[in-house]
Amino acid sequence: VQEIVPENTLSVANLMLNSSVMAKGVLLLLLLFSVVSWAIILQKYFFFKNAKNEDRRFLAYFSKASNFFNIHDYARELKYSTVARIFLVGYRELYVFQEMAQSKKTKSSFSENEKFVSARDIKGVSLAVNKAINAEISRLSRRLDFLATTGSTTPFIGLFGTVWGIMTSFSAIGFQGSASIGGVAPGIAEALIATAGGLVAAIPAVIFYNYLSDKIRAFTSDMDDFSNDFLYLLEKNFSKDVSPVQITDLDLI
Repeated sequence: VQEIVPENTLSVANLMLNSSVMAKGVLLLLLLFSVVSWAIILQKYFFFKNAKNEDRRFLAYFSKASNFFNIHDYARELKYSTVARIFLVGYRELYVFQEMAQSKKTKSSFSENEKFVSARDIKGVSLAVNKAINAEISRLSRRLDFLATTGSTTPFIGLFGTVWGIMTSFSAIGFQGSASIGGVAPGIAEALIATAGGLVAAIPAVIFYNYLSDKIRAFTSDMDDFSNDFLYLLEKNFSKDVSPVQITDLDLI
């Protein structure tokens, strides 16, 4: 006679509530990975969305602005923009070189509001900008390694739970001396839930890790393009044969 297993016995909720301590531990660990992963995914998604919008606004303003001072004031208002942060680093580096240049001149050689930079300072600005780009990439990539860890680890954690559940089921068969469907089915179902839990945690983590990594590559490309434009604007205003000029007079067209 075929033994019928009650339907409510094999429900997911019932299996989880009546699972072994080891199975519950595995499921709780997978739940922790999943919750943290989704928190990172949502935080990064909205952060990247805001950063992209502010980057567009800043680049549009940068292309129309008449001088660096106005751009500096506007960039300070942007909280998320990556290219604005790159500009601020370059601008601060220019300001440092200005102060150094002024300290070497006599007070009679320039007016109170004049601020000068020289062509030899551009290399220093370039180094500072490159460091800022690397810092921004690190900031954008923060906590993404957890998504990679979740995607690569949770399937194996789920597999461990499955193997443990199957071992428990076979132990029960040996103890009972029979392999009835009623005795085996709950243990097998419990074991497979662990596998499903591992996949539920891993699949979104892998998908969004690749998605966010692609966004970071796009941000990196935008920062590189902007740094090249920014340095070009400086270089075209300075050469060995050109005397220093004021930052407010730099052509940004």
